[in-house]
Amino acid sequence: MSDARILDRGYRRFEGTRSGVIGAMRSVAWHTARSILGLGRTARHKVFPIIVMVIAFVPAIAFVAISVLLKGFGDELRPDYWEFFQYSFVATIVFVALVAPEAIVRDRRDGMFALYLSTPLSRLTYVVAKVVAVLSTMALVVLGPPVLWFLGYTFQSQGPDGLLGWLGVAARLLVAGLVICAVYTAVSLGVASMTSRRAFASIAVVFVVVGGAIVTDLLVNVAERSESWRVLDPLGLALEVAPRLFGDRSDDFRAVGTWQVALGCLGWAGSGVGLLTLSFRGRAAV
Repeated sequence: MSDARILDRGYRRFEGTRSGVIGAMRSVAWHTARSILGLGRTARHKVFPIIVMVIAFVPAIAFVAISVLLKGFGDELRPDYWEFFQYSFVATIVFVALVAPEAIVRDRRDGMFALYLSTPLSRLTYVVAKVVAVLSTMALVVLGPPVLWFLGYTFQSQGPDGLLGWLGVAARLLVAGLVICAVYTAVSLGVASMTSRRAFASIAVVFVVVGGAIVTDLLVNVAERSESWRVLDPLGLALEVAPRLFGDRSDDFRAVGTWQVALGCLGWAGSGVGLLTLSFRGRAAV
């Protein structure tokens, strides 16, 4: 005789705390960030995030080690505060092209986008959650190494003089890093939103960001066009924000006005966000 029983429990109301749209956005952002970093996924999904983190943090660790081991002898090797964003440039490009697109491409490929729309999320709040996830994880690559390097020098008493000086440098590093993350996140997700294939998305992102830099260089150096054409280079343009905040200019953008740099960054970020929003606004849920 079987021990199986049919119990009529009926339907019961959910008695837990309803977090609403904000809670749904927080959950999507958190799980997207984990997915981007390969957490909770198989080993092959952790390869690129690990490579990116190693490439990004090795220069910072090296400079801090030189400071600790050589003391004053390391001062002549010390870069300016804004230059450290350039040391993690390669890692940032790898993240933008190969890691960040996974945040939205995977949902289209696996059919998760329709499932998300069955929750309190709308297309707009879904996009916002994805942008927050990519922006926060990209900050680990862009802001993490400069912050580590800055704190390392501070603990060695080689940082800025006085509390106000330290806070001023820290604030400028933070603003520069956030602007870089905002521009790169917008461009990466905007371009990646046009396809459901990760390989195609990565190729398209590389074509836009690296191709933009190459075309700009050809226009200025070969065709001898105005230096203002450098605003078409999203990679160098975003990085140029850091030296401007510290009262300096990089060699490539020395003839470009600060207002042009600011407008160029706004233009690239706005174009990326606009493309991303339009792509999901016209996309069917099923």
